[in-house]
Amino acid sequence: MKRVKNIGFSFIFIAFLFIITSFNTIINFITDYKWFKEIGYNEVFLTKLMTQFKIGVPVFIIFIVCIYAYLMMLKRAYHKKIHTATVGMKEKRINQIAMLASAVVSFMASITVSGNLWFDILTFFNTTKFDITDPIFNKDISFYMFKLPLIQEIYYLAIGFIIVLTIITMGFYLFMLTVRRPTLFEVNNEYDEETTNIRNFHKKMDMQNGRQLLELALNQLVVLGVILLVILGLGYILKTYDLLYSTRGVAYGASYTDVKVTLWVYRLMIIMSLVSAVFLTVGARAKKIKVALIGPVLMIAISIIGNFAAIGVQNFVVAPDEISKESKYLEHNIKYTKMAYGLNEIEEKKFPASQNLTREDIEKNKKTIKNIRINDYRPTKQFYNQRQGIRLYYQFHDVDIDRYNINGELTQVFLSGREMDSTKINEQWINKYLKYTHGYGVALSPVDAITSEGQPELWIKNIPPKSTIKDLTIDYPQIYFGEMTNNYVITNTKEKEFDYPSGDKNAETIYEGSAGINLGGLNKVLFAIKEKSLKMLLSGNIDADSKILIYRNIKERVEKIAPFIYYDKDPYLVIDDGKLYWMLDGYTVSENYPYARPYGEGKVNYIRNSVKVVIDAYNGDTKYYLSDMKDPVIQTMAKIFPQLFTSVDKMPEGIKEHVRYPQTLFDIQANVYKVYHMTNTDVFYQQEDLWDIANEIYESEKQVMESNYFVMKLPGEEKEEFLLSIPYTPKNKPNMTALLMARNDGDEYGKLIIYKLPKQKNIYGPMQIESKIDQDTTISKEFSLWGQKGSSYIRGNLLTIPIENSLLYIEPIYLKADNENSLPEVKRVIVAYGDRIAYEETLEKALDALFGKEIKPEQEIPQVPDLEEQDIKSIIVNANEVFNKAQQAQKEGKWAEYGQQIEKLKSLLQKLKKESL
Repeated sequence: MKRVKNIGFSFIFIAFLFIITSFNTIINFITDYKWFKEIGYNEVFLTKLMTQFKIGVPVFIIFIVCIYAYLMMLKRAYHKKIHTATVGMKEKRINQIAMLASAVVSFMASITVSGNLWFDILTFFNTTKFDITDPIFNKDISFYMFKLPLIQEIYYLAIGFIIVLTIITMGFYLFMLTVRRPTLFEVNNEYDEETTNIRNFHKKMDMQNGRQLLELALNQLVVLGVILLVILGLGYILKTYDLLYSTRGVAYGASYTDVKVTLWVYRLMIIMSLVSAVFLTVGARAKKIKVALIGPVLMIAISIIGNFAAIGVQNFVVAPDEISKESKYLEHNIKYTKMAYGLNEIEEKKFPASQNLTREDIEKNKKTIKNIRINDYRPTKQFYNQRQGIRLYYQFHDVDIDRYNINGELTQVFLSGREMDSTKINEQWINKYLKYTHGYGVALSPVDAITSEGQPELWIKNIPPKSTIKDLTIDYPQIYFGEMTNNYVITNTKEKEFDYPSGDKNAETIYEGSAGINLGGLNKVLFAIKEKSLKMLLSGNIDADSKILIYRNIKERVEKIAPFIYYDKDPYLVIDDGKLYWMLDGYTVSENYPYARPYGEGKVNYIRNSVKVVIDAYNGDTKYYLSDMKDPVIQTMAKIFPQLFTSVDKMPEGIKEHVRYPQTLFDIQANVYKVYHMTNTDVFYQQEDLWDIANEIYESEKQVMESNYFVMKLPGEEKEEFLLSIPYTPKNKPNMTALLMARNDGDEYGKLIIYKLPKQKNIYGPMQIESKIDQDTTISKEFSLWGQKGSSYIRGNLLTIPIENSLLYIEPIYLKADNENSLPEVKRVIVAYGDRIAYEETLEKALDALFGKEIKPEQEIPQVPDLEEQDIKSIIVNANEVFNKAQQAQKEGKWAEYGQQIEKLKSLLQKLKKESL
């Protein structure tokens, strides 16, 4: 009875210790489950938990049974081979210690396996085929993406388990030596009982026990060694697949040497691993160490010879004829890299970059011209914060670019949410968590319109938000969930929330949304513990109707819900049906696509933008829409988490209109395509046609151009659309060679087009245009004047705009006073076309200077006064003055005025001809 009580007390003590050490984990588990249930994703939460449970429990049972049985086997063998004293620790106690050791090791193993492999196991059993096979082993790509990673993890765990088992074996023998010390055989009468002979016999028995113990330990280690060799054989099978990610050759993936030499070395090593296991077994039984070591020695020799053979083949067979030998493998690398990054379906088109653009062409593309981005998002953000921040605690975190259908026309705009910066709020608990709970409204301005001060023209402004656009109104301007909402808040308390500043008073509100977890009953205690807030527990303002809103930062929110998806760093705000929504792009990525070159310095070599996440800024509702159902990775995830994903067909139309092709994905694709636009293996090998992303001057520094969104009409298309674009130049050359574009609207969404420019003629690239701007005397003089003490000029992004079959370059110029509160103002717009540059106060004037003013039907060409009464001399004087004016206009690049003066001159010359007759 006493023993039972002791055991019961031990279990109670262990349980109490577990609760104390895991208290925070338990609280977080309960509160997280309540949160997942509140947002409608409780099954997503439970999928991980139940999978870990289904894996962990069987692993624990199997391991504890196997390890305990193994230790009992060691104990029986010890007793059988080694003569020990009958006194010491009882067998039952030894068994209990063995069980405890087995339980500890099994628990750690089950935690490791279930914690690290649960997702890999789910993807293994829910695999979606790519229907594309690798070119070496002819296996579907899904094997490498979903199955091989789990097998590799199990392989490394198996090696680790053998090492742990070896340590357990040695430790258990040491333990047995301590509690069951070897002793002498009992001395029979037949032996000489003289003291000297007895001592010699004792010594002989001690040596015999030592040999038996050593033999016993070696036998166990041999068994483990055999298992280890078999596992190493599996490892060499896995190494053959690793060749598909080799960096030995001229391109990423298995090369000539890898396939012709290294692959066969690995296959031989697989056989030798099994042969070595046999030799080790035979040698151990025959007690012949040389036989036991034959296999391992041969494996080492084959490995060394194989490495030398690979080096020899690479240097003396491949290197002298590298193009021929590696050609097939270069083809594999090009093909699979393009598929991995979604570049295999790029549509190629020729773009002549003609120099025949006319005023009529400009008029035909008015909507494109109207949407050219004169404002820059960086000065716009500064302007929003200074002019629309209203109060210290409001902050515009980022400025996003989007398009809206305004008055029947697709219009590009800047948009930013006015969020609450909790770091600028008084640190009193009631202010931070109950009072100042949300941001309020947005600022919105068209990208092309500026005020007389050179600042963005606001279409939505102030608090409450006032809109000059009928179709863009906001009924729920409160932003409870955003990019800066980093702390929890409690709503529906006895203390009304601050809504927005209104004159000398503040408008107050009560939250009417669906978000939040009620703080009635035990919930108040649980969340007070979670947030480590005694004030929450004691506050009289919080009652059963109060709700706590947690994980309000939209990036933290989506990562909490689905951490297996990678998210864009730049969410953007959308206005739809009077409400505000955040849109965030989600990506599926992998490091395991065969033959695909990794991007940059990392290991990722596969990416798809398969998810569009939409978060209600007021209610926090978070929806995951599947935007690329061709992606087998997201299809696999959808099988695992059916509750999480929704078809993009169910996305509200008003929100779907604002889906963008993400810059993050586009920039990765653009950088990969710099090399992988080359499909000819000879050209690829020689790197003859490498491209660069074009450079530009921003502010006063040279930088790589950013991809830019535009509303424009593509060559050959009939209407404007929302596009993402980046220009290319040849490697280390300034001239332009291509223009990559991504389409964003409707059924055309996601299509990539590469416009290739003629190689037989020089097409000015962005840096050549920047140089021409620097060389223009009028512009450089004004820049020098503006750059004097007290002010500075800022060169905005250089925009590359295709119109019809020609290219326009447009660059806004800002002037900024050198003081902390000064705002950059758009003062000039530069338009470059071919060899000509216009530098004017507005885009319209710059276009007029290059292409002449628009001639309306009712307008007539200006006529000179009636000259019938003038003599020939006065006509000549007049003509000379007009000619001088025309020359001056030409020098200043005022082409519209130049055209008018030439028409006057023509009229005067005709009059002169008439008078002379």
